[in-house]
Amino acid sequence: MADTLEFNEIYQEVKGSMNDGRLRLSRQGVIFKNSKTGKVDNIQASELAEGVWRRVALGHGLKLLTKNGHVYKYDGFRESEFDKLSDFFKAHYRLELAEKDLCVKGWNWGTVRFGGQLLSFDIGEQPVFEIPLSNVSQCTTGKNEVTLEFHQNDDAEVSLMEVRFYVPPTQEDGVDPVEAFAQNVLSKADVIQATGDAICIFRELQCLTPRGRYDIRIYPTFLHLHGKTFDYKIPYTTVLRLFLLPHKDQRQMFFVISLDPPIKQGQTRYHFLILLFSKDEDISLTLNMNEEEVEKRFEGRLTKNMSGSLYEMVSRVMKALVNRKITVPGNFQGHSGAQCITCSYKASSGLLYPLERGFIYVHKPPVHIRFDEISFVNFARGTTTTRSFDFEIETKQGTQYTFSSIEREEYGKLFDFVNAKKLNIKNRGLKEGMKQSYDEYADSDEDQHDAYLERMKEEGKIREENANDSSDGSGEETDESFNPGEEDDDVAEEFDSNASASSSSGDGDSDRDEKKPAKKAKIVKDRKPRKKQLESKKGKDPNAPKRPMSAYMLWLNANREKIKSDHPGISITDLSKKAGELWKAMSKEKKEEWDRKAEDARRDYEKAMKEYSVGSKSESSKMERSKKKKKKQEKQMKGKVEKKGAASKSLASTKSPAKNMSESFKSKEFVSSDESSSGESKKEDSEEEGVASLPPSSEESASGSD
Repeated sequence: MADTLEFNEIYQEVKGSMNDGRLRLSRQGVIFKNSKTGKVDNIQASELAEGVWRRVALGHGLKLLTKNGHVYKYDGFRESEFDKLSDFFKAHYRLELAEKDLCVKGWNWGTVRFGGQLLSFDIGEQPVFEIPLSNVSQCTTGKNEVTLEFHQNDDAEVSLMEVRFYVPPTQEDGVDPVEAFAQNVLSKADVIQATGDAICIFRELQCLTPRGRYDIRIYPTFLHLHGKTFDYKIPYTTVLRLFLLPHKDQRQMFFVISLDPPIKQGQTRYHFLILLFSKDEDISLTLNMNEEEVEKRFEGRLTKNMSGSLYEMVSRVMKALVNRKITVPGNFQGHSGAQCITCSYKASSGLLYPLERGFIYVHKPPVHIRFDEISFVNFARGTTTTRSFDFEIETKQGTQYTFSSIEREEYGKLFDFVNAKKLNIKNRGLKEGMKQSYDEYADSDEDQHDAYLERMKEEGKIREENANDSSDGSGEETDESFNPGEEDDDVAEEFDSNASASSSSGDGDSDRDEKKPAKKAKIVKDRKPRKKQLESKKGKDPNAPKRPMSAYMLWLNANREKIKSDHPGISITDLSKKAGELWKAMSKEKKEEWDRKAEDARRDYEKAMKEYSVGSKSESSKMERSKKKKKKQEKQMKGKVEKKGAASKSLASTKSPAKNMSESFKSKEFVSSDESSSGESKKEDSEEEGVASLPPSSEESASGSD
């Protein structure tokens, strides 16, 4: 005989609804865990009074009655499991598992029996239906009639709201049977009546859900929320869990009460009651009970007179009355040092708290997810930006929760937490890749910036070297343009051919001749500012020694990677802050070591600068000599051009050449007046020689004819 029996997909009937869960039978007793709420019902073996096996709508069911009158119903068993359960009950609980089928005759008269918290309507020895009296919200009487009203079941599409019983009039022992029936019902019914004074009252508490300010009146069996518009009465039996969560700003506290069934406001259901407190708000509380009653009822958990923070007093009173422990955040600590993560769920921003056994999100809408109902989690990149990521949770029932806009710095902490809790990670195969990509994002500003600077420095060096080479070459070309070199000779020959063509073609050709040297003059003029620009670039020598670093910068470069490894996912600003703190806390002896290194670097820099300045002076003297030589050559060429221009003017005034020749002289004279090009001066030389030779030949021909 096995010591335990386990059954999956068993349904517990609670207030007319069927809750899915798992049932476990052991020597110690019966344990049922609700898959939806995680609530656990534990029935000790010594408390069991009766076990009944019967046929129900979902196959076969098991009804357990305890000695204190509680009834538990579990459905979903197969017929073949009866023998196994019967033997187990005999061996471990010493109970006979009786078989009792429900009466299906359809009769509507019979006998009512009250057993514990159960009302049974029987026909003969067979029950027709059973009503848990805890479902009754109100009981009213009339003439020979009793009416039972029930709590609304939010999980069922159709709910039974009312049942009426006809009670025949009898005068046995002078007791009215209608009143006796009603008293038996009310003694076990869940009827909330605010009789007597409240144990204590908390005034004007800020409530986030339902929103508003409420007075909370604490009664022995229920909690009364009194607001300006709505009132809520919450039985302590509907409280599942209590949470006390610190706000991210470290100045406020959330107190969360999980409810099942939820409180209702119209068509809205509130599964969580969330109160917001300030840590600075204190209160002195006196219970409306004498000290003996307080000691007897709460066994030292509360005292008649208490004082302290408001949130501590509320949580302490609720813990004592509900008799449930308060859940607080575990050892999780986010990037900013808080025990929560800022994120968004659906359209609202809130806080996600990783707990020891689940996650809770506050506050709109509140969500509580237990680890045992999680199928897997997933880390996904943000849809709008790479500076954040999404955290997805999918439950075993197929429900998916997506918490978005989580700062990328939180990834490492959250991943380590999920990994430590041994939750299934959907993209675990990409674990290293995700972590690597996250590290790259976390350090994107710093790493990319450094890489970009290094690349630009290298490219800058190459460009400056090329610019220096081109500036040296362009300087030589500029010098040659002022000297009668090969390039100028070619230009002069071209102009000579144009001049001969112009003597035979006319004005149109002379216009073209005028345009060509103008374009050449523009090109030469454009070179001058470029030369100055290149010379200014040349002043920034990439070979010059770099300035030495300070002691702090030397230390930071040496310890940057160590700080990153000690604080994975740290941002640039936080890294600089952390480095500043470490440097500030460093002892003088260690700082002196880096001061010495900085002093050595400074001396090396000064020595290198002296050597560099000596070399640069020699180069500058060479450049000055070459500049003087160029200026001298320019002056010589300018004087030569002016001298030849004056000679051409005197010849033009004394001689009378032909009309076409005078026009060509005019164009050439116009060209010779432009002193911007040495090539033009060369052209003038060649054409002036032609002009000087032409007039004598014409005069000779004239004298011969005479």
